Amino acid sequence: MANSNTSSSPNSSISGKTLSGFGNLVKLLPTGTVFIFQFLNPVLTNTGQCSLANKVLTSILIALCGIACAFSCFTDSYKGGDGSVQYGIVTVNGLWLFSGSGTVDLSSYKLRVGDFVHAFFALNVFAALSLLDTDTVRCFYPSFESTDKTLLVTLPPVIGVISGTVFMAFPNSRHGLGYPPSSSDSS
Repeated sequence: MANSNTSSSPNSSISGKTLSGFGNLVKLLPTGTVFIFQFLNPVLTNTGQCSLANKVLTSILIALCGIACAFSCFTDSYKGGDGSVQYGIVTVNGLWLFSGSGTVDLSSYKLRVGDFVHAFFALNVFAALSLLDTDTVRCFYPSFESTDKTLLVTLPPVIGVISGTVFMAFPNSRHGLGYPPSSSDSS
């Protein structure tokens, strides 16, 4: 029986890493930001029948949502001794809190190279999602939809797999806005 447990542990480890990687993808691509984009994009693009005003508004939406995706990679939180969750922005000196004062050593939440890598790949995933959205394609580059349909279908999953692999290889321990930490977590 001991042999069956040891033979299944590599599989458990691989599946655990895979699920952890997908969990990191979900954390790094904020669902609220994606929801806002998916909700407002058809309205702002007029379901792909754009005027100049529609193009400007859609460009602003994509830029703001992209900034929100990247910014979320530079936020973190912790649960204080009193049970309250404190959120802040990660800096080179540690966590800069939005409000209140820290009850833990905030210098342990320093900015890391991995934060920039995660922001870059989260931005790439959002760019693929937003720029290859059907309404966005019809609005900004309508001829692309008919001539390069294969690219529109294959590029988002390829970017997702590459980004998911990076997130799996370099997991993120940050708990940004909207993802409160468990009481046992520490950065």
